[in-house]
Amino acid sequence: MSATISARRRTAVAVLTAALALGGAACGPLDDDAKPSKSSKSTAKAKGGSASGSEPFAGQSGPDVVNKAVRATKTATSLTLDIALKSADGPTKGRLSINTKGECAGTLSLGATGTAELIKTGKTAYMRFDEAFLREQGKGEPAEETEAVLKMLKGRWVETDVSDPDSKESLELCDLNSLLAELEANDNAARRAGEATVDGHKALKLTESDGDATYTLYVAAEGQPYLLKFEQVGGDEPGTFTFSKFNEPVGAKRPAAKDILDLDELGQ
Repeated sequence: MSATISARRRTAVAVLTAALALGGAACGPLDDDAKPSKSSKSTAKAKGGSASGSEPFAGQSGPDVVNKAVRATKTATSLTLDIALKSADGPTKGRLSINTKGECAGTLSLGATGTAELIKTGKTAYMRFDEAFLREQGKGEPAEETEAVLKMLKGRWVETDVSDPDSKESLELCDLNSLLAELEANDNAARRAGEATVDGHKALKLTESDGDATYTLYVAAEGQPYLLKFEQVGGDEPGTFTFSKFNEPVGAKRPAAKDILDLDELGQ
């Protein structure tokens, strides 16, 4: 089960990493537009990428805008990441709130059915799987074993130390510092492609193509110039990553003790 989760997580991280290679040169000092303001939340309207009625980021090239967005996004102390992608292993959907303290909370749906919940706080992570997920993972196993697993795990959180090698792999998407570090690249060929709206926020579109895949990055045109969305159409692993709720509390809290199953005590 954990191997499957890890593989899907690696797929999501790999797609996100490749996707954000669109995201520009290694970052130098922040310019004034990228420095966070005290009131900066989501795409807070403290400083805009454009004046009212003017073209967003007027006079700036696609790479210039992407680099500015990368720098701004890296100042965020937290964000929410929505994932929707397709791969050879099937669809992956998820919503994770992550901060720079290493905390995260959210869900991942792997395949056509089944959802895994995740909480990471401090040096401990907790995962809980719904019945559909557990039955999917139990396919091919003796029915009595599947029922035993369901009886043991259904509705219960599994606690694990984040230093465990398998846990480290599974928790890659909970490391905001590492995810934001992936935004650093040596070059990019992003082209301006007009304006759009992402979750009610005005954005500038930037595109790049590679073979049969087209990548589109959306940068907030008002408030802090955060990265709002990445979209891949075509290619082997098409999908969408949406960024929101910048600098808002993650809300990662340890589940109630009665709901936690200690696998170590079971000798597993």
